[in-house]
Amino acid sequence: MSPLETTLMLLAAAVSGVVAFRMLNLPPMLGYLLVGVVVGPFGLGLAQENAMTHELAEFGVVFLMFSIGLEFSLPKLIAMRRSVFGLGLAQVAATISLAMVCALLAGMWLPKMFHIGWEAALALGGALAMSSTAIVSKMLTERLELESLHGRQIISVLLFQDLAVVPLLIVVPALAMHSNNLAETLLWASAKAALVLFLLFFIGQKFVRGWFSIVVKRRSQELFMLNLLLITLGAAWLTDKAGLSLALGAFVAGMLISETEYKHQVEEDIKSFRDVLLGLFFVTVGMLLNLRLVVDHGGALLLLLLVPVLLKFGLITLLAKVSGSNTSVALRTGLGLAQAGEFGFVLLNQVGGLNLIDPLLLQLILASMVLSMLISPLILAKSDWIVLKLSANEWMAQSLALTQIAARTMNTKKHVVIAGFGRSGQNLAKLLSEEQIDYHALDLDPDRIREAQNAGAKVSYGDAARRESLLAAGIHRAAALVITFTDTPSALKILHFVHDAHPSLPVIVRSRDDADLNVLRAAGATEVVPELLEGSLMLASHALVLLGVPLRKVVHKVQAARDQRYESLRGFFHGLSDIGEDADVLQVRLHTVVLPEAVKAVGKKLGELQLAGFQVEVTMIRRGKEKIAATDEVILQAQDVLVLRGNAESLARAEQRLLKS
Repeated sequence: MSPLETTLMLLAAAVSGVVAFRMLNLPPMLGYLLVGVVVGPFGLGLAQENAMTHELAEFGVVFLMFSIGLEFSLPKLIAMRRSVFGLGLAQVAATISLAMVCALLAGMWLPKMFHIGWEAALALGGALAMSSTAIVSKMLTERLELESLHGRQIISVLLFQDLAVVPLLIVVPALAMHSNNLAETLLWASAKAALVLFLLFFIGQKFVRGWFSIVVKRRSQELFMLNLLLITLGAAWLTDKAGLSLALGAFVAGMLISETEYKHQVEEDIKSFRDVLLGLFFVTVGMLLNLRLVVDHGGALLLLLLVPVLLKFGLITLLAKVSGSNTSVALRTGLGLAQAGEFGFVLLNQVGGLNLIDPLLLQLILASMVLSMLISPLILAKSDWIVLKLSANEWMAQSLALTQIAARTMNTKKHVVIAGFGRSGQNLAKLLSEEQIDYHALDLDPDRIREAQNAGAKVSYGDAARRESLLAAGIHRAAALVITFTDTPSALKILHFVHDAHPSLPVIVRSRDDADLNVLRAAGATEVVPELLEGSLMLASHALVLLGVPLRKVVHKVQAARDQRYESLRGFFHGLSDIGEDADVLQVRLHTVVLPEAVKAVGKKLGELQLAGFQVEVTMIRRGKEKIAATDEVILQAQDVLVLRGNAESLARAEQRLLKS
């Protein structure tokens, strides 16, 4: 199979795998891994492990490390130093030490294939110490737990794990050299790393900032992108020539750019390269998995899956407890970090390439890491139930939290329950207080709650996406519920609970845009406030008043738009700058279609085309300089411009109908 055919096959398989996992609401990374297993040499045999696939995989790691470097600003590390360099350092060091002890015991008690040297044990310990940033951060975001105590601890540990990869990428190749003077080898590797890092940081920082300024002044997106690739790959080449890893240079390049004002633009531009190449990296990792060996050694695989996950869970829980966390937070932190991670595969690939351990053992460890990542979303989804089973105090803590909420709202009626006490929730609470309207807020950020309670705000620690918290806040006695965060899955869960407990309760939901407007309304939201549409309304109203339009007329226009549930504002014309989160295929957008002379639609009435069946609305027809209302009786003419509104898929089908010849 030619390189082009191999690449096309891998891309086609990757697309299929990611689509399937997206439909199941699972991390796409797992889809990439399974695709590699299926198409690899030990699966269907459609793709072979060769130099080309290794190079693709290495470039994926390069761009991943570059992205990680963009996040490592010194102010961020200083602000989180206690958790990052306390719990994070302890976790990585303890996991590596425990792995080395287990390797020693395995050599004494288990078959010969489990005999590994201390160098390989250190490398494997580094691989097993890593946890999945992609899976865990996604799950914490979906569960609204990023700002919780355990969420902050988990992110801090993940941050240190990412940082710890850098020295491990230097140390492992040095250990593999089997030099008679290991200390001299490590000293020489460290000296080279220090020299290269000095050149990159102290000389490169001034160069990068100055050079980026020159490039940006040319006002060329193409030049900016080429320059970004040049700096990333150039730094990787420099460290590679120094006998270090490509990934180390990319990491440093990311750190250099993170200190400039171009960081956010770079993050957006590099995202597509990173995601595609990193996906191919995970495909190549999956290709390493020999399913026949896994089946033949099922007992050993189960042992290698359960022992590292359970030991890592117990170790992290213990360390979190020692660092001052309560049992509940410690258990949740351990559950969140017990699985293997992306960088574990990077280090494992390095271990395999250096022939540090038996190939069969490497296969089994790889399989166990893949399986641990596959079950990780299930563990995190059931973390509440697991913590309740493992900690008798958790029942007491949750009961106490609910009791505190209930006690504060017991004598309150006709109040407003505020879900989320961020900036929007606090502004709402302030206005309600000025109007002498009672409220009670639920939030999951303990620092914010403490500060707000000290200032006299009526807020309690509680998850508004749980039925018990809503009932304790008194929704059956409330006048209204306001969801102030822009998380549609959580909002839908809250709406479901409200519908069961108090169907007539008015619920106002904040959303980012109009993408989920219909879904939220169908779920029972009384009003949905899309912040982007409200922002554009306010911008337009200020502009109209400034241009001399009477204030009363402006207020009337704004109110009319709200009364129509933003119908006249829904959808907008998309361009290249909208590619990304806003380009979701389900989002309502506007699209223009020009009718050529040779199409069947010319001469027909608009109603005859039945575009409504495609869930597409014609908002307007432009004929020359004239704008015509889009009624069913309008007869279409050649060169008419139809302005359509709908989602991407519906618009494509409607355009196909209009342009049918």
